[in-house]
Amino acid sequence: MQHSQTHLRSRPISAGHLRAFEAVARHLNFRAAAEEMALTQSAVSRQIQSLEEEVGVSLFLRHTRAVELTSAGAQLLMAVSQSLPRIDGAVRQIRQSAGRRAVALTTFASFASMWLIPRLEQFQRDNPDIDIRIDATDTSLDLELADVDLALRYGPASNMPPRSVRLFGEQLTPVASPWLLKATPVKKPSDLAQFALIEAGDAHPGHMEWLTWRRWFDAQQLTRFQPKRWLYFNYAYQMVQAALTGQGVVLARLPMVAESLANGDLIEPLPKLRIDSPLSYWLIKGERSGQRPEVAGFCAWLEGQARSTRQTIGEVPDPDTVDNID
Repeated sequence: MQHSQTHLRSRPISAGHLRAFEAVARHLNFRAAAEEMALTQSAVSRQIQSLEEEVGVSLFLRHTRAVELTSAGAQLLMAVSQSLPRIDGAVRQIRQSAGRRAVALTTFASFASMWLIPRLEQFQRDNPDIDIRIDATDTSLDLELADVDLALRYGPASNMPPRSVRLFGEQLTPVASPWLLKATPVKKPSDLAQFALIEAGDAHPGHMEWLTWRRWFDAQQLTRFQPKRWLYFNYAYQMVQAALTGQGVVLARLPMVAESLANGDLIEPLPKLRIDSPLSYWLIKGERSGQRPEVAGFCAWLEGQARSTRQTIGEVPDPDTVDNID
């Protein structure tokens, strides 16, 4: 089927034939697509023909016993194969949550794994009628447009939008498994040369440089310090997991390991040598969704958990740092 440029349309196409297109493109066979969709082969063929007329170009090359995608068809398939599963997933969530209260939030993977999820059991026990959906990402979002109610973010105050709620700050400190330090005690910073040191592989760009061992070494006047070896990971929870299994010493974010220190799974050998970080953890609320009772209740619970963390890590309120910034 050939179409001239004069036949190309500028208005959006109707979406009804896209599922037939995706099935034919996946099978490269009209009969198999028809069987999958419980339609006749001629019905599927008509849907594809109508779609090609709407798009204005051929999407398939028809051969005697097979079909193949044109370059335009391949381009459309890339978009359709990404969009249809997302639409189907959204519909499933809507159907499942119809008539139920729900809170959707976004946060980065390490914070979800190490701080939020271990505490969620209490909220779910106290609020069994509220569903929680966590999207583990730190991508910047407009909460008035995105399908989430809250965002939990990490960074300096200058990067946060107005009316963000500061949950807690952080300090950095070396931590390790107790059995690792039992065999080789650490009494002073230079003792760390006997161990593998664990660090984020992408810690150096931007403000993440605050989290590096090099900064801690400089604070201890160990400018030429070299450990036994380095062990790099992409995520904070991977780094801490490696420390828990005795693979080395990690320079940990104190709020993320506070519970492990409290229960003895990790030991802080040099507690007087903590260094401060300019980064904090923040709660960002969608203006409209924050008015829903279930979202407001979840925020109140989060802020209560944050107060507990501040107490655990010994964070003293600073008169120059308020919880709500404008």
